[in-house]
Amino acid sequence: MGRLAAGNALPILVVVAAIFAIWYVAAILMNWQGVSERLARAGQSATTVELVLLTMESDRPLLPAPHQILAELQRTVLEVAPTSRRSLVFHATETISATLVGFAIGALLGILIAVGIVHMRTLEKSLMPWVISSQTVPILAIAPIIVVVLGSMGIRGILPKAIISAYLCFFPVAIGMVKGLSAPDFLQRDLMRTYSASGWQTFWKLKVPTSLPYLFASLKVAVAISLVGAIVAELPTGAQAGLGARLLAGSYFGQTIQIWSALVMAAICAALLVVAVGLVERVVMRLMGGRT
Repeated sequence: MGRLAAGNALPILVVVAAIFAIWYVAAILMNWQGVSERLARAGQSATTVELVLLTMESDRPLLPAPHQILAELQRTVLEVAPTSRRSLVFHATETISATLVGFAIGALLGILIAVGIVHMRTLEKSLMPWVISSQTVPILAIAPIIVVVLGSMGIRGILPKAIISAYLCFFPVAIGMVKGLSAPDFLQRDLMRTYSASGWQTFWKLKVPTSLPYLFASLKVAVAISLVGAIVAELPTGAQAGLGARLLAGSYFGQTIQIWSALVMAAICAALLVVAVGLVERVVMRLMGGRT
């Protein structure tokens, strides 16, 4: 127990247990009135314990209990073929595909913008304010416009969703990379000049290695935001596949359990993507002789 308390396992378990306890209490309180009214209309009565149990077994609760969401995940993940449209794995695959394409586009764009800003004073003064102001426009307002414009140009499918994801994820990459490329101090740059290093040698031998921790930290944020962008992009398109489509279908038919299971699946996908970026970071840092 002492080793568990000294590490991360026990604190995480305590926080998770607290979240589940609060969740169950909230589910009971939010579903209590609906269950009571349904019993009253049916002319039935129930004890307090029975009411508590009924609040956690409702077909269309205001707030599903955790075990209801787990049961829905089991039914739509384990008991259905992954190629079926009833499978959350199928919908998650569709969303992740757009997420990865958008993440690649946004990360590359953010890195290129950061390199330009660091090495060109004019771009720093002219482009940086636009990069920051671009994130003040709500993505829910931009997504339908992008989808309609690209659709009128004959561009449909995964690309419009990827562009919306890229719009969201390029910003943290650009800001993180600017900070990383500017991280070398005066003594380090002066040492490179002492070695008569060229501008490109200074960039590749000093600035790029120094910027990697900042880059991977921003990539972890960007990949999660990219997933959010892909889900948001599926909402105005009326998509038939994807986690966003699953959320829409659940909202149309009042299936709150379906909505929450899609949200939990989205959170799982985001966690897996962040872990994947972290694994790449460990490999790259190890190859470059850094500490992991």
